[in-house]
Amino acid sequence: MPAVLGLNFHHDTAAALVVDGRIYAAEEERWSGIKHNHPTRKGTLTAPTRALQWCLEAAGIEPEDVDAVWAASMRPNPAAGWWLAEEREELAALLPAPLGEHLRLLSHHTAHVLSGYLLSGHEHAAGLVIDAGGSSLGSDFGPGRERITGYDLWPDRIDRLYQGMPAVVPGPVGPRRVYSSLGHFYRNLARRVIPPGDEPEGSMMALAAFGDPQRYGTHIRELVRLGDEGEVRIDHPWGSADGSTPLLLDGRAWTADNVAEQPEHKRADLAAAVQEVFAESVVHIARHLQRLTRASALVFSGGCALNSHLNGRLAADSGFDTLFVAPAPHDAGTAVGAALYGWHYQLGQERLPVPTDAAWGPNPGALPTTTVPPGYHALPHLGLGLPATVAALLAEHRIVGWVQGQLEFGPRALGHRSILAHPGRAATRDRLNAIKKRAAYRPFAPAVLAEHATEWFMSAGDPFMNRVATVRRCRADRVAGVTHHDGTARVQSVAADHHGLRALLEQFRDLTGLPLLLNTSFNRKGTPILRTAEQAVAAAVELRLDALAVGDTLLLADHVPDPRAASLRTR
Repeated sequence: MPAVLGLNFHHDTAAALVVDGRIYAAEEERWSGIKHNHPTRKGTLTAPTRALQWCLEAAGIEPEDVDAVWAASMRPNPAAGWWLAEEREELAALLPAPLGEHLRLLSHHTAHVLSGYLLSGHEHAAGLVIDAGGSSLGSDFGPGRERITGYDLWPDRIDRLYQGMPAVVPGPVGPRRVYSSLGHFYRNLARRVIPPGDEPEGSMMALAAFGDPQRYGTHIRELVRLGDEGEVRIDHPWGSADGSTPLLLDGRAWTADNVAEQPEHKRADLAAAVQEVFAESVVHIARHLQRLTRASALVFSGGCALNSHLNGRLAADSGFDTLFVAPAPHDAGTAVGAALYGWHYQLGQERLPVPTDAAWGPNPGALPTTTVPPGYHALPHLGLGLPATVAALLAEHRIVGWVQGQLEFGPRALGHRSILAHPGRAATRDRLNAIKKRAAYRPFAPAVLAEHATEWFMSAGDPFMNRVATVRRCRADRVAGVTHHDGTARVQSVAADHHGLRALLEQFRDLTGLPLLLNTSFNRKGTPILRTAEQAVAAAVELRLDALAVGDTLLLADHVPDPRAASLRTR
């Protein structure tokens, strides 16, 4: 079978390899320890060197065995044609010669949408990509970049049929065209809502649940105008990266510099208004795409597809029967989309099965039981008894680090590098927010056995934890630890073939009657999800976790009774 490599050289640097119908994929941040693997200087290109090396080693092939190499283009030059060749040469120089010679480029948004469509199982789908910015649009559109792109997707063709167009605004030497971005709009306002030190977009989405969208709704709607044929026009500079222009509200200037001076309840109200207008804008575009394509399924990707509240709204209101959010909708996912493009459209291979997990990365290695850290002792070789032992700990409201199997690809912990807890108590959420040094209003997500999802939530959730669902009111008091202030939760549905969490969830259900657990990423504040067993031990000690499970070995804090020896009381 052929081998196809996909790469992303920009932020969220990543590599993905498709060999014999199997995906190997990893993000460079998991080796560098730098979240998003941001280049040292804006515009600097970096190769996913260690992620690429791991992909080749895991697949058991050499660089010369790779048949095709694709990467997403990102160079925002105004002219069409020549810039692709220039960027290709620059990127090829960062790769070993056999790979660089094969390198070809496709557009950033096309790589995004194919990372979803080619794994969705849908024959015909509309595709939507929204982010801060992608590839150059070329001379036909002017000096702009992809911001909002709509597609009509089929197994034998990719039709781009919607492109966000520029607005004409006054400039210092006359009118100029501005390509506003919904991604920049959300980030721009988030910097005026969330104090430095917390991730702006995700924190604003969480804070919005505590606010009144009507307080500032009229003002925010004046910044974003919805027109015919899916048009969205954002007043300049609110759709740009400009962070200095003050937003005037309540007679005060809101800026990124004075955000900490604004009362939290007012920041929550602004967050709620921005979230509402943002969602209305994306639904407006999606409905237009549905009219254009007449497809029953929508595939959504790009940075804005990380907004799980938006995705819940899209699933309900877009006019499509089905929503499929790419497993990794952020920029690292373009490496997966690029590899799948070469696999299917260039080499004519069959599409891969629809995944129920994204465990495409490296194994953690063995836990070094000979160097157990102070304050812990090892329970080795638990074998098939590990899930029952850990379930007993979780039933007693212990907090457990969980490191099992291949590393998940993407920004969500899917049960391979997770911190797990009982979902029943709000106090557990508060303890975890303190442990992870997160804002107190941030929620945690539930991982639920797929066949039980609709018993607890108003929709079935998502295997990649990419959308929210409303918690059923009759159940909410039993899962207070994962129920957000607005009665929602970002639900991960765990299928029967999930190798990371399935057996543990079944054991926990049998003990407690709850077919779900609180599941959050295993990392320290500001760092990527961890990769190795050694990293897990260090993090467990620093975070003061009650236990750590790696493979079939359990590290248990000395203050915690051995669940195998005690008759534990469930709650």
